[in-house]
Amino acid sequence: MSRGLAIVGYGRMGRLIEQLAPEYGFEVRAKFTRGNNLHAAGITNESLRGIEAAVEFTTPDSAPDNLRRLATLGIGTVCGTTGWFENLPTINESIRSAESALVYSPNFSVGVNVFFQAVARAASFFAKYPEYEAWGWEIHHSAKKDAPSGTLKKLAEEMRASGYDRTVTLTANRAGAHPGTHEIGFDSAADTITLRHTARSREGFARGALRAASWIIGKKGVFEFREILGELV
Repeated sequence: MSRGLAIVGYGRMGRLIEQLAPEYGFEVRAKFTRGNNLHAAGITNESLRGIEAAVEFTTPDSAPDNLRRLATLGIGTVCGTTGWFENLPTINESIRSAESALVYSPNFSVGVNVFFQAVARAASFFAKYPEYEAWGWEIHHSAKKDAPSGTLKKLAEEMRASGYDRTVTLTANRAGAHPGTHEIGFDSAADTITLRHTARSREGFARGALRAASWIIGKKGVFEFREILGELV
């Protein structure tokens, strides 16, 4: 029997998640857009009847209200929206108070999350060699609102957390329909080392979010996607 899934934010990602949901044992039983969910007003007990998990891909100004409302109603949520992470402490409190669950990430691609770890590992080595300076670059489709993206910022955070405390210059391009390329480079007078992840489509992001939605059912707490990678099927 299919499990009920709510999609909060019915843009390109939302439509792709709906298309792939049956492969992960889900039936989409509720869809929320800005038109029917302004300030999270559409997220109610009635509209979520039969829902076991939600996937949230909206905008930075909408996500916090959506996440608080879903938590209050006890719906475990997977959030791929970026640009709201300064609200994470209060969202964390709401989730824990309601004994609900949240999995969040700037990027739900399994490959990108392994890339985070590879970049962190490289940064820990180059931190010991001051002659190596670093940069981060990305390109995304022209409709993407945040620049640099949450993913590129997260890569820089991983580098700093690994001990690379020198400046990392971040640049971003927006053009066409590109699903996303992220590059981290280390450069010295002797050589250049470049690490790059290129997405071929949004499908990897959608499948990662659906795997997380399957995992979150019955869970409590707040998790980063990378923390649960080893438990996904």
